[in-house]
Amino acid sequence: MQPTTEAASRPPRAGERIMAAINRDPLAAPHRDRNDTLLAAALLTAAACIALLTDEGRRPDAVGWTLLVAGHAPLARRRQRPLLVLCLAAAPIAAFHALDHNHSAPVPATMVALYTIATTGTVRRTLVTGAVVIGLGLTMNALTNPEGMTELLRITGWVVAVLFCGIDVRYYRHYVASIVERAERAERTREEEARRRVAEERLRVARDLHDLLAHSITLIGVQTSVAAHVLTADPGRLDRAAVAKALDDIAETCRNARGELRTTLEVLREQDAPDARGPLPGLHGLADLAEAARLAGARVDLSVRADGVPPAVGAAAYRIVQEALTNAVRHAGPKPSVRVEVHAERGALRLAVTDDGTGPDPHGTPGFGLVGMRERARSVGGTLDAGPRDGGAGGFEVTAVLPTPAAPSAPAAPLTTVTPERDG
Repeated sequence: MQPTTEAASRPPRAGERIMAAINRDPLAAPHRDRNDTLLAAALLTAAACIALLTDEGRRPDAVGWTLLVAGHAPLARRRQRPLLVLCLAAAPIAAFHALDHNHSAPVPATMVALYTIATTGTVRRTLVTGAVVIGLGLTMNALTNPEGMTELLRITGWVVAVLFCGIDVRYYRHYVASIVERAERAERTREEEARRRVAEERLRVARDLHDLLAHSITLIGVQTSVAAHVLTADPGRLDRAAVAKALDDIAETCRNARGELRTTLEVLREQDAPDARGPLPGLHGLADLAEAARLAGARVDLSVRADGVPPAVGAAAYRIVQEALTNAVRHAGPKPSVRVEVHAERGALRLAVTDDGTGPDPHGTPGFGLVGMRERARSVGGTLDAGPRDGGAGGFEVTAVLPTPAAPSAPAAPLTTVTPERDG
């Protein structure tokens, strides 16, 4: 671990800085104007040394020095308008050559201008520019040195080499940029996938806690109201057995809620505890839901005809029935009659929960129950509808169709049928 930390903290080596400069987009490089100004000054200094120390042509006079400076000054803005910079630099340099001053002095500046065009422009523009420059160079050489064939070939070779070097660097930069872009796109995809998974996990936790706590708290509230009614109805003739039964029902509901909450948290944490309670309830837990709703005062008829249902579909059906019974106990009025039907047929699990109450208050504060039930159905590829019963009979109905690829095509024998005694 220590070498990695030291490598990350050490300053970049000279080779790494050079490669970073080559890979960098020249139009997005930092301090580009300052660097180009320094480059123009360095090229002018080199041109002055060449003009003074070599014997190719005569030494520049005042006019020659002025033309030499004018040919290098545009290079300070070579990246913004490379073609314009080449034209502005070529005019005084051509005059410099026409006056037969030192012909080697302005060559580096010309090559830098050509290289800039090759690295920042298209291949077509680069080739056209190179052809024009070579043509002008041949013309100038023919006028000033008609017999200098070697010089002619040297100029042409340098121009072609610089242009193709610039084109190669341009393609290499595009290649590096495409790799970086793909890496950044992959990183964004991973981040978006991580955010999506976090959002889905938060939604799943919210659904689980809502289904569990809303159901248990509703039953506890109803059972507490029963106990309070028994205590206040006739204090002189207190029915201790009824109060004790109501309190026992509350305690049992709390124990069930605590156990299911523990199971939910164990599943979320994915702990392999030795006393883990296993997966969340499925269709086998519907009888307990019906019994809990009956203890809360509802009259529940439960019919389950399903076998071989996938665990995910069974869990979704359990949660939908749990929320539907909770809503019936909460909104259907005192002692509602609820019918729960869960049947497997034609590769799908069909369930319906109907009651004879008034349903939720349309003007009340909207909750998350119906939204959660629809999300439960969608999580296994199913659909859910909820609303008032058809035919004007009153009451509320929740129906869902959940695909079960592993379910049998024909309905199985009834697994559970609970029909409690109705109050006379």
